[in-house]
Amino acid sequence: MIKWKGIVWSFHPLFVIIMLGSVLTGYFVELFTLFVIVLVHELGHIIVARSFGWTVREVKLLPFGGVAEVEEAGGAPAMEDALVAIAGPLQNVWMGLAAWGCGELGLWDAAWAAYVWKANLMIGLFNLLPIHPLDGGKLLQAALSYTVNYYKMLVWSARISLLFSALMIISSLLPLVFDHDGIQINLLIVGLFLFITNWTYYRNVPFLFYRFLMHRGRIATKALARGHMASPLIVSGGQSILSVARLFRRERYHLIYMIEPGSKEVKVVPEQKIVEDCLSERNPARAVSELFR
Repeated sequence: MIKWKGIVWSFHPLFVIIMLGSVLTGYFVELFTLFVIVLVHELGHIIVARSFGWTVREVKLLPFGGVAEVEEAGGAPAMEDALVAIAGPLQNVWMGLAAWGCGELGLWDAAWAAYVWKANLMIGLFNLLPIHPLDGGKLLQAALSYTVNYYKMLVWSARISLLFSALMIISSLLPLVFDHDGIQINLLIVGLFLFITNWTYYRNVPFLFYRFLMHRGRIATKALARGHMASPLIVSGGQSILSVARLFRRERYHLIYMIEPGSKEVKVVPEQKIVEDCLSERNPARAVSELFR
């Protein structure tokens, strides 16, 4: 574990295992090159994140990229999330092109240049798979944020990630079934790692949603500062406070209109009241109508 520029850098155990394996098999130079590629990939994320004023606490390096922990998780705009996510694969684009160019110009050995640009291509494309916590998973979350509420975004991104992780595991076993050959052990290990990660992510959706609610004050402040129109949510008094909170969209400020069947009276409550009741020690499963008593 290393602390540099206020960021804690650490290696995931999966990276350490591959590192030890490469040393034992004599592929240390290739591993070091992979490490540099992954490091530059992550620096791309960090530079863009910091340009948006994000606070990066820790970066955990994996063989195919890294996972960054930021203070703004759950509260950043979807567009910022998308730009930070795509910044990593873009580093693989220029590094791959540079390696290919060095090979074509004769500055590098052709075989080595091919290895470097293919490694960048593999890491860049792999990270674009729609699987959390890969960059493609973050792009998927940003895209879903524009079509569904935040809670559904968490649920569906977890489900899609689990699906693609399972497909990765199945793909690693196909050579054994059809070619009677050995399984693709690297793909199997990564697939299992991603599946377990996303199973944990799926189980933690309620916690992640509450983290999102903790950042809602920032959304309200921006809405007031920029004069944005509020997005209405029409609910019935019998709905639970938590179910109403789950209707919140990522970058919209909401006013909640409560309408009772058979009544002409409309009651309005700002979203801050819903958030406060969800985060307080009160029961968030109680009816919205109780807010007006």
